[in-house]
Amino acid sequence: MLAYAGIHFAYAHPGEEVGDTTRIFDIEEITVVASPKEHVRLNEQPLAASLFNAKLIQENRIETLKGVSNLTPNLFIPNYGSSLTSAIYIRGIGSRINSPAVGLYVDNIPYLDKSAFDFNLTDIERIDVLRGPQGTLYGRNTMGGLVRIYTKNPFHHKGTEINLSGSTGDNAGKLSFIHRQLINDRLALSTGGYVQEKRGVFRNMTQNRWSDPKRAAGAHLRTVFLPNDAWKFDFTAAYDYTDEGGYAYRYLGAINPEEEMFNKLKGKISNNRSNGYWRSLFNSGLNVEWKNDNFTLYSSTGYQHVNDCMFIDQDFLAADIFTLRQSQRQHTLSQELSIKSLSPKKWQHTTGIFAFYQWLQTSAPVTFHNEGISMIQNAMDEGMKNSPIQVTLTDEKLYIPGTFDTPTFGAALFHQSTIEIVKGLKATAGIRLNYEKIQIDYNTEATIHGIMNGSVADLVFTDAPFSQHVQYNDQTDKYFVHLLPKIALSYYWDRLSTNNLYASVSKGMRSGGYNIQMFSEIIQTRFRQPGDNSEEVKKLITYKPEQSWNRELGTHVTLWQGRVKADAALFYIITKDQQISRFTPNGLGRIMVNAGKGKSYGAEVSLKFRPDKHWSLFANYGYTHATFSKYDGGVNEKNEVVKYSGNYIPYAPMHTLNVGGGYTIFLPTNSWLQTISIRTDLTGAGRIYWTEQNDSYQNFYHLFNGGITLTNEKLQIDIWTRNLLDKQFNTFCFDSMSRRFAQSGLPRQFGIDIRIKL
Repeated sequence: MLAYAGIHFAYAHPGEEVGDTTRIFDIEEITVVASPKEHVRLNEQPLAASLFNAKLIQENRIETLKGVSNLTPNLFIPNYGSSLTSAIYIRGIGSRINSPAVGLYVDNIPYLDKSAFDFNLTDIERIDVLRGPQGTLYGRNTMGGLVRIYTKNPFHHKGTEINLSGSTGDNAGKLSFIHRQLINDRLALSTGGYVQEKRGVFRNMTQNRWSDPKRAAGAHLRTVFLPNDAWKFDFTAAYDYTDEGGYAYRYLGAINPEEEMFNKLKGKISNNRSNGYWRSLFNSGLNVEWKNDNFTLYSSTGYQHVNDCMFIDQDFLAADIFTLRQSQRQHTLSQELSIKSLSPKKWQHTTGIFAFYQWLQTSAPVTFHNEGISMIQNAMDEGMKNSPIQVTLTDEKLYIPGTFDTPTFGAALFHQSTIEIVKGLKATAGIRLNYEKIQIDYNTEATIHGIMNGSVADLVFTDAPFSQHVQYNDQTDKYFVHLLPKIALSYYWDRLSTNNLYASVSKGMRSGGYNIQMFSEIIQTRFRQPGDNSEEVKKLITYKPEQSWNRELGTHVTLWQGRVKADAALFYIITKDQQISRFTPNGLGRIMVNAGKGKSYGAEVSLKFRPDKHWSLFANYGYTHATFSKYDGGVNEKNEVVKYSGNYIPYAPMHTLNVGGGYTIFLPTNSWLQTISIRTDLTGAGRIYWTEQNDSYQNFYHLFNGGITLTNEKLQIDIWTRNLLDKQFNTFCFDSMSRRFAQSGLPRQFGIDIRIKL
């Protein structure tokens, strides 16, 4: 098999006979996976989707979910921060922190927390990217879309593989192995593991070391048991550990040039205290299937455990202001039961129930160091400038501990039906009733010490001891109920349903929650303005769910006896209570706020062309125009009302592009090699705005990639390059404490991958 960026081709090995080698075979015809909800292949459904099989994953070097970015229209997953940072944007909808806007399922098991999204992909059969809300069948946090990952079934793939890879630029190396074995005709298993190490790419000038080294290792197990023709038991378990640096943010300068204090640090990574992240991630799932002649019953049970820690120099400079150490312990249990009618029938339907419970405890202590204490002192002096009493702080550092328990419970009931109205015309209607309860128990405190000087009435203070204690220890909760409907019409004008036109309207929802990183800001404000503001704090830390309506018109077309495939879609999205992440006014943490309303419209197209058995061409393009239609940004330091209505939504690229092709040489049967494949492609994204003000942005950039693959029956060698022209661009940019920072994209890389089949 041979595949290129969204295309799956078949060709004849020496001595084999196959059909038309110029035809573009549908990935779903070859990599068959079980879906407990859908009745037909994705290109027959009223939605936009892109599929990647194992060959495409190898050729595009998709090692984590971030590797899919820009390969599918209007999908953008910036590579910055650390493995904790898993921002995914589809059609202008996304999230940097807290609840994701794009869902993730692995072997039909949901991954509910973004902190578990970025892990090494090993032994992957297929990746599906579904664009647009998938709330009716998949529920919360799929308002932008859904990514489904499937590992290889040991009944369909056998043998042992050893993979070795290395690359320049980051001095990375990776070793992995996979073993799949058929125990008997009813039982099969696969197991594997990997180790990986990277030196890093970006240099910290203050600490004189690499900012982003990484060490990672993991293992996985899958067992499939077929006791009889009716039952199927499919168990998966995976463990992934990473220990890495990160947050390689260059200093770009002060927002107000008059306040510039760090001219010598411009363009450099200069944080004086270490940044890093480590995580222990365990996932397991049990899928049970039972079927008869009329319907299939599915049960999916999932469990996830995350134990991690992020430590970060929050001022990102060679200044000693403040640091954050955030650790999480999370347990998530999910259960889904569904019943699906068997195809083909004029009435196809799926009904199910879903429930989950997530227990999450977060510890997020903040420490203010020398210059941070000075900042607090200056704020107190400003607040007390008209007071007869002056306070001088004596603390060398201020430690603000904080523990936050945020349990979440959710349940849902869903149904979707597809009815053939007349021959070639189908109607799809579905609805989901979604319930969710979120809670927070918080406990944080701080004490400052100093001396007082001055007088009040007859009292005179001379170097008198002073202390002030602030504590917040409370609990609050909220619940939400949402209906998530979907209606679609599909018209098919050929008997194989490969040519169709559809129109759909669907609703999506992203969960609300609590801002735990803003308590250091709240406490510092309390020091300046004493008083009991507990009820105000409860309102301040809470943000509401985000909701969207997506209208879409699209088509799937196959032409020229299968040599050409085209997919296209137009969409228009209205968003309410849009969630936007930003830094607190003083830069002491990130928060999520509801921005009012937004709208997004655009188009996307995918083309695949196979003129003969040697050539393959492809193009994927997405356009998104995402703006705030109503957003009051509050009051600035000049007491002016700030409005962002009409501005572009940050972090979502306006254009995404992926074009390229390949040429395959088939060698004689007596040759040591079977094929030589040469490929090249161009990926691009932009313009990307970094702020609600739209005063900072990344223009459209493009990266040239390429490679050559040598294959025989037991060996495959890939020699590749990424960003061949060494294009410089920013993959992330933000403002904090009236200063601007950015992380650069990866520079030019060369590498080699060797895959050995035993």
